[in-house]
Amino acid sequence: MTTAQAVDQQLALRAAVRTEPLDIAKVRLVAGADISYRRWDEDLRVAITVVSLPDLALAEVVTLTTRSPFPYVPGLLSFRELPPLLAAWQQLRVRPDALLCDGHGRAHPRRFGLACHAGLTLDLPSVGCAKSVLVGRAEPPGDWRGATSELRLDGEVIGRALRTRAGVKPVYVSVGHRVTLDDAVALVLACQRKYRLPEPTRLAHQQAQPPRA
Repeated sequence: MTTAQAVDQQLALRAAVRTEPLDIAKVRLVAGADISYRRWDEDLRVAITVVSLPDLALAEVVTLTTRSPFPYVPGLLSFRELPPLLAAWQQLRVRPDALLCDGHGRAHPRRFGLACHAGLTLDLPSVGCAKSVLVGRAEPPGDWRGATSELRLDGEVIGRALRTRAGVKPVYVSVGHRVTLDDAVALVLACQRKYRLPEPTRLAHQQAQPPRA
């Protein structure tokens, strides 16, 4: 697939992304996904961790190292990251009720980031929870847990900056698939304990780091 074809596919698929309420009280297992690699390296290490709600106990971990199926192109990272993520997903023994991605959903130049691509492919409620802004601008949220501010691009709300802990930098939450923005924020907070990142993606990030020699 060329980069132009990948862009065309994003534009075609984004219309299929659904925004609908998620009953978080019925969510029992939440998966977190993270992919680690050097920008110009062809080896990728993907990790999926699954935690239970409300206790955030670790239920399962799957890691996988594979070759990159697509070059590193900003804005098209889901074509690089989704195939290994799906390969790891197939190894899960449990069936998660929702997915948190260490990346963006609609907070993307074409409103179709990794969380959208993964959620649509898996037909699963999915949320993007990123450590930094890709596109748009948000004012700093209040300095208390749960404070938010709108992340906007060209007048459109594409996500929210969310303060998960007082005194730490916010994370940036956006809709992936089958969830509202309000419910996306609520799910991130339900999965957050004492760290800046929610437990599923925090643990996945740890597991995605290459093992020390």
